[in-house]
Formats: sequence, structure tokens, C-alpha cells
Amino acid sequence: MFILLTGSNILAQNAKSEYSVVNKIHLPGDGGWDYLSVDEIGGRLFVSHGTVVQVVDLKTGQLAGTVNETPGVHGIAIAQDLNKAFISVGRNASVKVVDLKTLALIADVKVTGENPDAIMYDQFSKKVFVFNGRTSNATVIDGTTNNVVGTIALEGKPEFPASDGKGNIYVNIEDKSLISVIDASSLKVLKSWPIAPGEEASGLALDNETHRLFAVCGNKLMVVVDAIDGHVVANLPIGDGCDGVKFDPGMKRAISSNGDGTMTVVQEVDKDNFKVLENIPTMAGARTLAIDTKSHHIYAPTAEFNPAPAATADNPRPRRSPKPDSFNILDIAPVKK
Repeated sequence: MFILLTGSNILAQNAKSEYSVVNKIHLPGDGGWDYLSVDEIGGRLFVSHGTVVQVVDLKTGQLAGTVNETPGVHGIAIAQDLNKAFISVGRNASVKVVDLKTLALIADVKVTGENPDAIMYDQFSKKVFVFNGRTSNATVIDGTTNNVVGTIALEGKPEFPASDGKGNIYVNIEDKSLISVIDASSLKVLKSWPIAPGEEASGLALDNETHRLFAVCGNKLMVVVDAIDGHVVANLPIGDGCDGVKFDPGMKRAISSNGDGTMTVVQEVDKDNFKVLENIPTMAGARTLAIDTKSHHIYAPTAEFNPAPAATADNPRPRRSPKPDSFNILDIAPVKK
């Protein structure tokens, strides 16, 4: 179901907001969600949802296909030049490789660690980097042959990566509050940089023109780091419960998705100056995001939630459960002026 939100049923927006929630794409099924990725050439959105990956036609807002049997799915890496999508399947400790257009299975690759989570295709090296959260390492797959070509030991629990397209892979090390730099050719960790005052970084994005990394942290900070020498350039306040950040190179904005029901938009004024433009209301649970850098639309998955159960001594902070059949993708677009 594809719903155009207008008038009184659009989510509350600031009258001077730079963005508006314009559409709400309902997808069937229950279960959790994590990362999502835009196939900009194919005009489709790949969404992790429970035990499947759902593929949405962005022109119609309709479900265009499903990749089944991906229990504990976390992320999807798009390789346009190889016509492949690589999907991290957490519970199976594997990466499922599918044809980008037909979604037909090409290979099922076992990783060299546990709980493969964030995943990235690096076109420069034609390698897939799979970050295994439970074993503090990364499995490297040759994107052309689908064979495992290496394992990289990391200093702690890896979260999200970014590539500069020239052989450097950056990844947040969540439990150590570091960014590690990996050489895509040698598969060695070259160096690690502290990101204090940031703590427990999750999402990571890169402006490859100004060489600025944007790490979103559990203590409600976005830390801007120089991708050349690792010094902290700036830190800015963001919402709570963040798990993703994307950089829009056309608008020079870093955008953080926060589980508290906000999206923080940071404007890059120049390479050393940044400002928070606004915190846009979204929905609780919309903690990850994807961006179409051509249309500048942002997509954030979430669901409606039941009231939280009463706290107990054994469970002082009970989690709210999603309501059945309430999973949606928020389509957030720049306001035309």
C-alpha cells in the first residue's frame, strides 16, 4: 500500500522545515528491521524486515519482490557494476548473493565470524566487507567470484563502514569509540582514531570532497572527523537512539536517523564549519535510513508500537512491541521552495 500524506494526516512539520514526510509505504509482515539500501539506477529500495528482504518500486510504492530465507537479516550492499546485491544474514552467519534485477539466488557464502551485520561493497577493490558484530572481525568477499578472500581482526565490535573509493575503508568500533581505517588491498588495519567526546558510534558517512567523516554516537552527538589524519573537527547534538547517518553530497548535509522519532539535519557550511538545521519529527523506531542522492529523498523504516509494559525488578526498562501489520517506510523529501 502506498499512501500520499496530505493536509491533516501528514506528520507534524515545522512551517519552515527543509523536509517533509510526503509518503508512507506500508509493507506486509511483522518482525524487526535494520538497514535499507537504495538501488538508484533500478529505482528500487531494498529493506531488511524480519526474515526477508523486501524490494520496493520507488515509482509506484509497491512491493516489487522479496528475497526469502534471510533470518536475522541486517544489511544489503548494492553492486551496480556486478548486477548483484549482497545481504548479511545474521542467524545463518552467511551472505546471500542475489541478482540485482531478478533477485534470483547466485550464492550463499559462509562468513568467518558470527552475526554478520553491516555490509558494504567497495567498487574500487570490487570487494565486499562484512562486519561480524559478535566476533570483532570482518569477512572480505571477492565481489566478482563470491569467494572469501580474507578476514580482518578488529579492536572491538564493528558497526557501520564507509569507503573513500580510493582504497580506504573506515569503520566505527562501537565499544571502543574508535574509527578504524582498513586498507582495501592488503586487508590490514592501518590505524585507529579516537572520536571523543563521542561514545558508542553506530552510523558512519563520508563527504569524499572535503574528507570529512560523520559518526553518530549513542551519547547524542554527531562527531565530524578528518578522514586524512583523524582529528576531531566538530561535534554536534543529535536526537537519541541513533543508528544511521547518510551524507547527501548534492545538498552538503549529514542526516542522522534517531530512534526517538526525530531526524537531525546537519549542514556542512565548509570543511571546518557545521550547523544543525533542524530536528525533523518522524516516528519512534525510525533509527536507520537510506538516501537517494539523485532525488534527495530519504527513507526510514519503522512501525507503530504498543504501550510499554510495566517495569519490574527483573526488567526495569521493558521494550515496547510493534503492533501487528504496522510496518512502514517513511518517505521524507526536501520541501520545494
